[in-house]
Amino acid sequence: MRVLFLGDIYGETGLKTVERYLPKLKEDFPHNLLIVNGENVSDGLGLRQKDYKRLMALGVHGVTLGNHAFSKKDILDYIDEANIVRPLNYPKSTPGKTRLDVNYNGTIVTVIQVMGRIFMHDPLNNPFEGLDALLASIDSDHVIVDVHAETTSEKLALGHYLDGRVDAIIGTHTHVATNDAMTLPKGSLYITDVGMCGAKYGILGADKDLVLQKFTTGMPIRLKPDLSKSQQLNGVLLDLEKKTITPVQYSD
Repeated sequence: MRVLFLGDIYGETGLKTVERYLPKLKEDFPHNLLIVNGENVSDGLGLRQKDYKRLMALGVHGVTLGNHAFSKKDILDYIDEANIVRPLNYPKSTPGKTRLDVNYNGTIVTVIQVMGRIFMHDPLNNPFEGLDALLASIDSDHVIVDVHAETTSEKLALGHYLDGRVDAIIGTHTHVATNDAMTLPKGSLYITDVGMCGAKYGILGADKDLVLQKFTTGMPIRLKPDLSKSQQLNGVLLDLEKKTITPVQYSD
């Protein structure tokens, strides 16, 4: 089983980047399943239904979210039936699935997501305890966990906590690919951050001039996606039988 996981898709540029490179990805990195982080797809904040449908039309099998999961109100109209998994450690009453089971020719791959609590500013439950409870109920062939967190230490701590209990732990949220793809001591595949798909010269996908204005003036400024033509795509290819993790990167 080969799973391609693409990092945070940011805005229209991110969608066009995936559309542009997908034929090359299929050729260079053949895969059975395609999983993406989609919390930044629509204007950099959230995931509208029309953009979710674009992802499905591209052949995406599952979408993880994050701290911008509910930034677009219409997600409440479709999230429960969609191929979407929201962070496990939101309160229990939060809409959406806490696990996504994908059936590929009889092989069940379960995708889970948790959010870190350091600097995330959300009313989150303990991700370690939440994972313990959910994993006890899972009897799938493979399990992949997206750890959507701000700090590298919290991601790595969750990686070691899950090592040997799941097939892969993939970090998202900080949009910069890390150079630490590895197999942990007990056999789980790991990377601290898979990176992003979108503008190459934006700041984490956002218009760099607006971000610079925010930092230099200290004033609250509404960020917008960078719409320049230069693009980057970051992801990892997980071979769950051979237990290998291979970084994937394309850019102009």
